[in-house]
Parts: sequence; C-alpha cells; structure tokens
Amino acid sequence: MKPVDQKRQMKSASRLYAVQALFQMEHSALTIDQVRAEFETHRFGAVYDDEEMAEGNVDLFRALLETAVEFQGRIDQMTDRALVAKWPIDRIDPTLRALFRAAGAELLRRSAPPRVVINEFVDVAKAFHPEGREARFVNAVLDHMAREAQPDAF
Repeated sequence: MKPVDQKRQMKSASRLYAVQALFQMEHSALTIDQVRAEFETHRFGAVYDDEEMAEGNVDLFRALLETAVEFQGRIDQMTDRALVAKWPIDRIDPTLRALFRAAGAELLRRSAPPRVVINEFVDVAKAFHPEGREARFVNAVLDHMAREAQPDAF
C-alpha cells in the first residue's frame, strides 16, 4: 500500500473510531480519558477473531474527541439548525448523533476541506447503516453544517 493511501486509511479509521468512542461515552459512565485509552489500547491495530482492526491516526482521533466534547453545545446547535424544526438532535439515532458530533468537530477544526469531511462521514454512516437511506440524510445534514461552519469554503 502506498504511504498516501495508508495515511488516508488511518484517518478514515480514526473518524470511525471517534464516532464509536463518542457513542460509548454517551451510553456509559466513562470519561473521555477512559474511552480514549480504551480505543488506543484495544482498537487501533488490534486483532479479534483473526481479523485485524485498522490502525488509526492517534492525533486525529484525539483531536476529534476533544473538540467534540469541548464544543458539543455548539455542534449540537449546528446540527439542530440543519434538521427539521420538529426533529431535534436528541431524537436522532444515537449513532448518527455521535457521527454529527465527530463530523462537526472536524468541520470546526478546519483540518480538512468540507467536502472531504462530508464524504468521509457519509462513508462512516454507510458502515453503520448499509441500507443507504441514512447516508443521504447524513450528507444533507453535514452539507448544511459545513456551510455554517466554513461558509468561505463554498
């Protein structure tokens, strides 16, 4: 595998892990430090049932978690504005809520172009919901969030 492809794959894995970690934090009594340590120790490159988990980019994973936690209120407000008025974020599937928080964190950090962030997190949505309906929904919400977070990029 080329180094560029490997770096891209590691970033993609980190985005998926960030969504999983945010989901876990919401549904457990674990702190960000506990969840971060668990993922970095037991997920990044781990082998389960002869299947190797992807190696992640630790810096991106940490940055997404920390930004999502620090700016959760702002990210949730951006998400709410992208949703239908009678469908606030607390009524969203918890996996998608974690996804919007991780994507919102990356959009606020401006570490990648908005289209890259949207495409990456649509792929994450497809991993959790392969039927496809949710992926279109995620694309629409993230497009709205990206235009709010980075209007100069459009």
